[in-house]
Amino acid sequence: MLEHFFQCPYCWEEISMLLDKSTSETYIEDCEICCNPIQITTVFVNNELVNFEVKNIEQ
Repeated sequence: MLEHFFQCPYCWEEISMLLDKSTSETYIEDCEICCNPIQITTVFVNNELVNFEVKNIEQ
């Protein structure tokens, strides 16, 4: 697992997340501060994070 820090696209607070280095994926998780849904995309190559994107989900 890898701890990664990023800014929430809604409240701009810094939050951290544990990422599974064995898989690349896209999923939705709520911000731990403001509870809004965030789309998260991770890409790992050889267990190294090569791309990390967060998007707000327009509701």
